[in-house]
Amino acid sequence: MKLIFASDSFKGSLTATEIAAILKNAAVRHFPGAEGICLPVADGGEGTLDALLGALGGTRMKTRVQGPLFDPVDAEWALLGDGTAVVEMAQASGLPLVPAARRDPRETTSFGTGQLMAAALRAGASRLLIGIGGSATNDGGMGMLAALGVKFTDAEGHALPPVGGSLGNVESVDFSGLDPAVSRIPITVICDVTNLLLGENGATFVYGPQKGAVPAIRDELEAGMAHFAHVMAGALGRDFASFPGAGAAGGLGAALHAVLGADLRRGVDAVLDAVGFDDALAGADLVITGEGRLDGQSVRSGKVISGIARRCREKGVPVAAVVGGVGPGAEDFYGLCDGVILPVVPGPMLLEAAMENAAELYAGAADRLMRLLKMGMALEKQTE
Repeated sequence: MKLIFASDSFKGSLTATEIAAILKNAAVRHFPGAEGICLPVADGGEGTLDALLGALGGTRMKTRVQGPLFDPVDAEWALLGDGTAVVEMAQASGLPLVPAARRDPRETTSFGTGQLMAAALRAGASRLLIGIGGSATNDGGMGMLAALGVKFTDAEGHALPPVGGSLGNVESVDFSGLDPAVSRIPITVICDVTNLLLGENGATFVYGPQKGAVPAIRDELEAGMAHFAHVMAGALGRDFASFPGAGAAGGLGAALHAVLGADLRRGVDAVLDAVGFDDALAGADLVITGEGRLDGQSVRSGKVISGIARRCREKGVPVAAVVGGVGPGAEDFYGLCDGVILPVVPGPMLLEAAMENAAELYAGAADRLMRLLKMGMALEKQTE
């Protein structure tokens, strides 16, 4: 029997690598002769770095950068064996780095993400793979570009701080100082967001609220972003706002694609390709995946579970989704593949308690899943 363990992390409690190890231990106890393949995965947000390192190996690096509020942050990135540098935006410019009381996307910057990219270029990376989920920013990528040498000035020629609140004041963009190394290597951006930059379905309106964009400042941010997009389009001579993914990470997707020529890819697909999921799937009897919460939105939006389910359906491999919680629309998962949903929490429990005891709860769920699998195999033998 061949089992693949390919879960996303449970944010704030268990990494994807830890989950894969728990599943493998349970499988070994119940099926000593089974082949178990650990493929930790992610969708471009928090955990992408660990997932790729866990699956592919490489060197974990650390660089001190300016965080989303310009405070110093020791951010990790990775250099894989083939020369690919993996940069996770959440490490340098992530929302958890901003205290709840200080969340205001007019004040945050993606500058630290640009610094991580620059560090990877200095280390000789031959390719950049950038996960841009979990951002604290709504600066249109202004911070990232500034860290790579682009200059932004106002109508009087004064340099502007690279934050969301400066977007409406940008009148001139100077690309002459852009690090030339960034144009010499391919860049792949992984995220699960396909929104355009502007409008009711754009970066500010959809993702701004979780970053502190209360209604009182939302219109100001949107107007600034629209002005910035106009200035950037004029400076570049091409569209800056109206392509899928432009609204990812508060507009960082727009800057990476329009300015740096990055290829924007659905996060889970890029990660599954990188870890060789399709090759591992050959001959598999069951794939066990999961994430912290499964609901209709996670099924529809291309999160880890849905990406894996679709690939497994093509190969006729069943999927077990072990999840932290189940929300409305979770049953849509059954339309994606031949599968089953198994919640980790066995009964009513406070979220804090569940997260504190996540490893124990997950181990219990893994054990129940293996017992059910053993029972199913026994029943199948009886019907032969």
